[in-house]
Amino acid sequence: MNIAVNTRFLLPGDQLEGIGRFTYETLRRLVQQHPEHTFHFLFDRAYDPRYLFGPNVVPHVLGPPARHPLLFVAWFEGAVAAWLRRHRPAVLLSPDGFTTLRTAVPRVTVVHDLAFEHFPQDVSWLVRRYYHFFFPRFVRASRRLVAVSEATRQDVVQTYGIDPQRIDIVYNAADAHFRPLPAAAQPAVRQQFSGGRPYILFVGALQPRKNLVNLLRAFDQFKTQTGSDTQLLIVGRKAWKAGPIFDVYQQMQHQPAVHLTGRVSDQELVQLYGAARACAYVPYFEGFGIPIVEAQQSGCPVLTSDRSSMPEVAGPGGALLADPFSVDELAAALARLDADEPLRAQLIRQGFANVRRFSWEESARRLWASIEAAVGEGGK
Repeated sequence: MNIAVNTRFLLPGDQLEGIGRFTYETLRRLVQQHPEHTFHFLFDRAYDPRYLFGPNVVPHVLGPPARHPLLFVAWFEGAVAAWLRRHRPAVLLSPDGFTTLRTAVPRVTVVHDLAFEHFPQDVSWLVRRYYHFFFPRFVRASRRLVAVSEATRQDVVQTYGIDPQRIDIVYNAADAHFRPLPAAAQPAVRQQFSGGRPYILFVGALQPRKNLVNLLRAFDQFKTQTGSDTQLLIVGRKAWKAGPIFDVYQQMQHQPAVHLTGRVSDQELVQLYGAARACAYVPYFEGFGIPIVEAQQSGCPVLTSDRSSMPEVAGPGGALLADPFSVDELAAALARLDADEPLRAQLIRQGFANVRRFSWEESARRLWASIEAAVGEGGK
């Protein structure tokens, strides 16, 4: 069977975030688990050879690079549609939520979230127009849909009126290299990143939905109210509409206690989770929230939001939950995590129990089942 895959989120270099990580981890396993099939990877730019996961992968570079709404149209409705007409694969798998409308090839499309429907102000006008026009058409044109959480599946059902039987759930997971850090190794990490002081960790791109504005305000309030010497580490790249985040940062009373690290290496991220007092990940909307399970697998207690997918992903008792729109509630939760060692120990235990629900191997198996369902009986 010839399987076409939209791999435009497999970016060169060390640039994989949520959607890219899902794409990488599931495809790497699908290719290795199914050597009897040929996977045609459709890139929108020169690719890194490390993404050719086996001899059954055939790469194709189709221009133009699709990183702008007008180029989205040119790539999906032009280049990808033309390639599908020429090669007629059995199925098109699109792990990033986008697909093409100009094909009769069965499509499996992964939906990560519908944040743009609920918080349209968080994306630019042109991107919003593209999403609102194409996304409902993408989900209706796809033979099978994949949602990364039950919360996302219900959102697709309620927003677009899709039959839930057409939507399969394929969770994200934490990579195997996330694990607890030996106590003896933790002081060196704290010395490097927080001047030797305990710290609370945030991991994610700096963009509106991650709710860093409220997290920074809550951290300032927590520091003022408690006098704690705990620091805040913010790990991630500057993304879109990050201006208000830096405005709040510049106005903070306790700004010296906040450390903006930018991107870090995978090895450093493992160490940062392992040496953290807690992880604070409080977006106001999320399709899954990979940092939750990365932290749990690392033995790091988690504070996360009490809405959208995050309670589902954190599991019962697996995280301290708070209203992401309430600075007071977030500040109180930070104070509890900072001071209450028995609470942290309980969250670590529950986190370890919860994270066993997720594995990339199981995610790949479920994604393959969706592909088979789209193609027909037995994947033939």
